[in-house]
Amino acid sequence: MLRSFSHIYIEEGIWDHFRTKEILTKFPNAVKIPIRHYKDHFNRNAQNFRIQKQSPKLILAEKKDQFLYRGSDFSPDFSHPHFYYNTLALNCIYDCEYCYLQGMFPSANLVLFVNWEDFFIETKTFLNQNGSLYLALSYDTDLLALESFFPATSKWIQFASEEPNLNLEIRTKSTNFPSISHLTPIPNVILAWTLSPEKVIETIEHGTPSLHARIKSIQKGIQVGWTVRICIDPILRIPDWKTHYQSLAETLGKELNSNGSIEFSVGGFRMNVDFLKQIISKRKDSAILFHPFEKKEKIVSYSKDETEEILDVMVTALEKQFSSSQIKLSYS
Repeated sequence: MLRSFSHIYIEEGIWDHFRTKEILTKFPNAVKIPIRHYKDHFNRNAQNFRIQKQSPKLILAEKKDQFLYRGSDFSPDFSHPHFYYNTLALNCIYDCEYCYLQGMFPSANLVLFVNWEDFFIETKTFLNQNGSLYLALSYDTDLLALESFFPATSKWIQFASEEPNLNLEIRTKSTNFPSISHLTPIPNVILAWTLSPEKVIETIEHGTPSLHARIKSIQKGIQVGWTVRICIDPILRIPDWKTHYQSLAETLGKELNSNGSIEFSVGGFRMNVDFLKQIISKRKDSAILFHPFEKKEKIVSYSKDETEEILDVMVTALEKQFSSSQIKLSYS
């Protein structure tokens, strides 16, 4: 997917970086504006996230510190002792109503860090010191969706092929698998697609590919030997939600032929309470955000009974199509 950016802001320090030049060739008509530091533009006051989201701008920058972050309690670690994520990009080209990035960042513009080699060095250092690492590569963005002009996913898969103690999870809603289909599958990389019922995709996950298109990408990945994880997370209590999610499970059973190599990660809605407050102030028209959530410390979620119900419904529906050993709860 190659989207257009009318303006590209470029840190002066990486104006002549080879990766900056490669990205700019994809957008020959964009207005190019030099800036001192990406935060001067990205973090400035009085920005309107919703207006910016209609026509986001691109910011090219250099990440100078903190190349690894400890994984959030909101995300599953799949029993790995060293669960971390990195931020090769900030923000996402999609516009899902439940996305926490709306509450985390003041700007809807897309930041891309071009100095990947520094990330590689830091990752190698961590591996040398700790022996293993489970790294969520697509955490504050949808990295694979950017591959046509920011091919970081391919480079990280190649890097992982030389680091067997590095486990990568690349999560996406995109249909951009063809952009990495030339790469040889390796066991320490998981391609993880987030799936939702078509009703959720049409009304809440704005700008994302259809369920059918995502399943086609999953099928292609499985066919050539990739390890695939399907993330049905967050499950949302939309009107008639049981029917929609049960239908999703039936569709997956049919389209994926009850494939035993797939694993599932299932979770309910949860979010940092401060992020939700910020999002509600920006998206007053989103019905799913005004549910009477339960607050526990700094986390808001459906009530314990509601969460248990949605997980039970989803897991039961999946177990009719797949083995129970393939299904894991990402958050309960």
